[in-house]
Amino acid sequence: MNGIEQETIVAISTAVGRGGIGVVRLSGERAREISAPLLRLRHELAAGRARFGEVIDAASGETLDEAVATFFAAPNSYTGEDVVEIAAHGSPVLLEYIVRQCCAQGARLAEPGEFTQRAFLAGRLDLTQAEAVNDLIGSSTLEQARVAARQLGGSLAKTVAPVKAELVGLIAAMEAGIDFAEDDIDVMASAQIAAQIATIRQPLAELERSFAYGRIVREGFRLAIVGRPNAGKSSLFNRLVERERAIVTAAPGTTRDTVAERVAIEGIPVELIDTAGLRDHAGVDEAERLGIARSREAMAEADVVLLVVDATTGLREEDRAVLESAAGENGSAVGSSLLLAWNKSDLAAAGVSAGGDSPVADAGFAVLVPDAAEKTPREISTSALTGEGISALRAAIVSAVAGADGGLREAGMLTNLRQHQAVEQALRGLDAAQAAVAARTPHEMLLLDLYESLRGLDALTGATTSEDVLSQIFSRFCIGK
Repeated sequence: MNGIEQETIVAISTAVGRGGIGVVRLSGERAREISAPLLRLRHELAAGRARFGEVIDAASGETLDEAVATFFAAPNSYTGEDVVEIAAHGSPVLLEYIVRQCCAQGARLAEPGEFTQRAFLAGRLDLTQAEAVNDLIGSSTLEQARVAARQLGGSLAKTVAPVKAELVGLIAAMEAGIDFAEDDIDVMASAQIAAQIATIRQPLAELERSFAYGRIVREGFRLAIVGRPNAGKSSLFNRLVERERAIVTAAPGTTRDTVAERVAIEGIPVELIDTAGLRDHAGVDEAERLGIARSREAMAEADVVLLVVDATTGLREEDRAVLESAAGENGSAVGSSLLLAWNKSDLAAAGVSAGGDSPVADAGFAVLVPDAAEKTPREISTSALTGEGISALRAAIVSAVAGADGGLREAGMLTNLRQHQAVEQALRGLDAAQAAVAARTPHEMLLLDLYESLRGLDALTGATTSEDVLSQIFSRFCIGK
């Protein structure tokens, strides 16, 4: 270990502010020695044991607080070093006093993420697990916490491990064929190499596709609710938010500005944006014109566009204009997907509501929508008044961005750009190697591509990650984590 790693570090590990309990954590060779003068314990610290005692005022020797101290002996601790955790009442003044006294005894204040970085450097965690610690701390929905917990448990590393083992085996076999040809070790045939590369590539390609879903679970997405005035956009918005967030009246054009609210839909963070009704600017005042302009901006920036149509009146020219705005020149939506809600289904005539022949298709809009397989946007019959179709709408919203990859929830998946780039590097190396096999390139050159692929997998778990990358990753952590 280098000099920095040998230093004993200290920090408050609980959240900033007042609470019932606050924890100060020390990690390093001198953790027990530094904490000893601060505590008057009923029993001596022992590995894996919690000891009740008191926090002592260094100046007067008086008791400041009651506390519980727990000792974790190396290497059986979070960081792989000796760790002492002092749990006292969550007074910021008291916790800061404990930290200052530890520093006076020779400890150093920990940098953000330094405890987890030491765990990584000690081999207690790989880099995907270390990143999962930060994701778990920052999770805002239960689904995010579940995904982070699976990553922390090594789900991604376990997915990559057999692929990496096969790649290393292929490299070793080819190296042996080159280095020991005089010892009657056969050089691998091109067909055998190509088959093994294809076998290695398949699970990596599936893993690479998981990033689309993993990213939205981790970061969430934006959904813009658009449509003409009085179609029920704000009522649907309130239904999805589950409270009266937007003002709703019978008068058209009530919403003059965008209204945003962050909610969780099937455990995924979604920023819902209620927009002003889209219609011809003629006859509207300046405030509504500005609202319409913001509606179009929100629609352009959204990952999903939900077009709300009044099922009692059917598709109109204003809806056609929205469809044209939401669709690109090549038939793809500005956002990732386009959904259509036939609202007020409780009042609609049977032939107008969604189901059966699609009024959108009848109106000739099939070429404008992004789903080439269905040729129409996904349609849901809803009633903001009765709640009919709201559950189906929620499911459609998530599937619009998750697609078939929503089934990856129980498996390891890529959740950030660094992981995605590492797998892309591995795939590029395999593709280059496959091309080299087809071109009958000498094995010595082909191995360079395979080693490039291996470097990508090493970077994913942290085996070959540079110190600069490590600094960027752990600097995003909180102090004390």
